[in-house]
Amino acid sequence: MRILVVNWRDIHHPEAGGAEVHFHETFTRIAKAGHHVTLLCSRYPGAEVHESIDGITVIRNGWKLTFNLTVPWFYHRHLAHEAFDIIIEDLNKIPFFLPCFTKRPVLALLHHLFGTAVFRETNPIFAAYVYLTERLIPAVYRRCFFEVVSESSRDELIRMGLSSDQITVIHNGIDTRLYEHIDVLDQKEAALIVYMGRLKRYKNVDHLIQAMTMVRESVPDARLCIIGTGDQRKALEAMCRSMHLTDAVKFTGFISDQDKVGILRQATVAAFPSDKEGWGLTVIEANACYTPVVATDVPGLRDAVVHGETGVLIPLGDREAMARALISLIQDRQERERLARNAANRALQFTWDTTAEKTLEVIEKVVKEHR
Repeated sequence: MRILVVNWRDIHHPEAGGAEVHFHETFTRIAKAGHHVTLLCSRYPGAEVHESIDGITVIRNGWKLTFNLTVPWFYHRHLAHEAFDIIIEDLNKIPFFLPCFTKRPVLALLHHLFGTAVFRETNPIFAAYVYLTERLIPAVYRRCFFEVVSESSRDELIRMGLSSDQITVIHNGIDTRLYEHIDVLDQKEAALIVYMGRLKRYKNVDHLIQAMTMVRESVPDARLCIIGTGDQRKALEAMCRSMHLTDAVKFTGFISDQDKVGILRQATVAAFPSDKEGWGLTVIEANACYTPVVATDVPGLRDAVVHGETGVLIPLGDREAMARALISLIQDRQERERLARNAANRALQFTWDTTAEKTLEVIEKVVKEHR
């Protein structure tokens, strides 16, 4: 098959995140299976307009703030004549509304909807724009099939008026070559807490830093390692200075996958205080390294964390609950290691091979029904 995917970024983009990892891991495998995959995405400084990455043809057009506006024009001028069997639209932040511009079958790939959480992330005008365009999804995509990465995202679409028959849940995977199933409980460093992800407002890393002041009262040698980059880094570093936590909190910025795995294997517990997530890929990556998780009880994270079995879920915004859960796991080695073993065993079921196989099944179904 000839497959066109439209996504905001490619895996080499400086701001590539979970959506780009999902695309790359899934569709490089689909390309290796003999299908032709083309990615249309936005440009960034220094990027080639055309490039081949791991068997995927990458076409870049438009920039961060204009890409969604250029997609319909670029598609009609340069791609509409191509014999694509299907178009896959990655619904990430702002929809492209491709069903309005093509008669080819469109499969919508959704990680999560921002909803009202977007108003915490950006200015009111742009937030309203994102929020309102998301409200149009049931009307514009009413005849499309959806692939979503969690049960929470499926339920959200159903509440918006879409039929469950249109929606298939396919979880993210992890790189089993990178995250080998190795018992590393004896390698854990005492009282090392790790956060991994983008440094954005809706990720609420500030809540975790505030919780650290309470954690340190009970566990004076507790340390927090923050892995990732984002526009909130300077503000978070300033917060640490104002709270006299510079000796307790380390910002690594972007690091290699090998270094990331090394830290996760050393960590006592991982913490994720987000407003919401699509699935919580970083949860499963931590779990694969025998690291249990404390996370907010919100869409996506509640799908990735099995409360009381692989980690602990706490109310959104409750810094004291976050601190209590972290202190409890740091101090109770027997319970921590029980959760860690459960988490590591559960992580084995999530592989990119499975994600790719199930995604290809959905693609074939959509193409067949369209024909």
